Amino acid sequence: MQISEKMPANELKASVSLASIYGLRMLGMFLILPIFSIYATQYQGGNNSMLVGAALGAYGLTQALFQLPFGMASDKFGRKKIIYIGLLMLVVGSAIAALATDITTVILGRAIQGAGAVSAAVTALLADLTREENRTKAMAMIGATIGVTFAVSLVLGPTLAHWAGIAGIFWLTAVLATLAVLVVKFVVPNPIASHFHSDASAAPTKLKEVLKNTQLLRLNYGIFALHTAQMAMFIVVPFAIQKTSSLDVNHHWQVYLPILLGSFMLMMPAIIVGEKRNLLKPVFIGAVALMLLSQLCFAGLIGSFWGILFSLFAYFVAFNILEASLPSLITKLAPAAAKGTAMGVYNTAQSLGVAMGGLVGGYLAHHYSYSVVFMFCAVLMSIWLLLTFSMKTPPSVKTKMYHLEETSEARANELTKTISALPYVHEAVAIAKESILIVKIKNQSVWDEQEIFGIIGSK
Repeated sequence: MQISEKMPANELKASVSLASIYGLRMLGMFLILPIFSIYATQYQGGNNSMLVGAALGAYGLTQALFQLPFGMASDKFGRKKIIYIGLLMLVVGSAIAALATDITTVILGRAIQGAGAVSAAVTALLADLTREENRTKAMAMIGATIGVTFAVSLVLGPTLAHWAGIAGIFWLTAVLATLAVLVVKFVVPNPIASHFHSDASAAPTKLKEVLKNTQLLRLNYGIFALHTAQMAMFIVVPFAIQKTSSLDVNHHWQVYLPILLGSFMLMMPAIIVGEKRNLLKPVFIGAVALMLLSQLCFAGLIGSFWGILFSLFAYFVAFNILEASLPSLITKLAPAAAKGTAMGVYNTAQSLGVAMGGLVGGYLAHHYSYSVVFMFCAVLMSIWLLLTFSMKTPPSVKTKMYHLEETSEARANELTKTISALPYVHEAVAIAKESILIVKIKNQSVWDEQEIFGIIGSK
């Protein structure tokens, strides 16, 4: 028997406002993706694809370096203080890029943008402001916001660049970051207390366990490869569309919009089938195979407009499935007490992929050809495909979290043992320091939440 509750108004307000922080920040970062490689030719040195790639990928490198430290610093110095610092760095970096006249200064601005890596601090603040039983819903809001923001940016980016130029988009990013500061100050509630959350924050003591987990390493490699290919693609495809069609860059949204809508229509049934029928592994392998196919098609058909359209459609179908599946797989496969650490490593791998895609994609496009860029990405996808075959079938589980009254280590160990033995439980862990019980439910048809409440309340 399950008990469902609506999210209280204060928690809903916190979730929506913090999701908007992600959205405002990422919109500014994503808007330049579909148009930057073409507009970069306006800068001194902007005809060098290697430097253009460095500008696109620079924020990923600094984000990877600062993401986990910012999250840990928020545990010590306060969530909002760290978020303010990160957002102000985004404002400064955006202003530097907006005022730049050469590509090297743009690289500097993008690097400073990425250094304001507030994602972990925002997630930790969200955990402070939501009860355990509502935190999964709150995190899902953030994930959905990021996905929608990326799709919107591909459509809006070319139009905004036509109106305001690339400098205008950087100024818009600064404005959006400033607006995000105001949202944090005046809309996001102040937490009653801040403390470490295993499900939302990275713990240095758990890093070794996570880095030794070969199942998680497969997923970390996957998100690295996925975002390497994404960034490399945006160095090449805008030029290829322009060269093979009558569309200038300001109208490229006419290409992206129908492809994105069509890919979403195919993505949703695949995700539903994978989750509901416990077919997540075959769906996942199929999506990686489709991503490999898209890279090979790009390599062979990059000189044909219709070939580019076909390749883009295959790419976005695969990308959407994988981008939605990977966080779910991390949650299913990570040890319950190390989910936050596993997600921190995963997000760092994603940022490193952004940096690698920009740097290597730009280098290969500059010294070789567009096709070589995609052959490089195809090699990465081939390795990933081989790794997926040895991936364990992810358990069909639902994670639930429960608040515990102040309890001792001995009592927490007793609860862990008792609840882990229940027939519908895949894994359970009670953490005394955080007053939390994390349970992975494997058989929801016989799941009795009242029984769990009874055990929690028993002496």
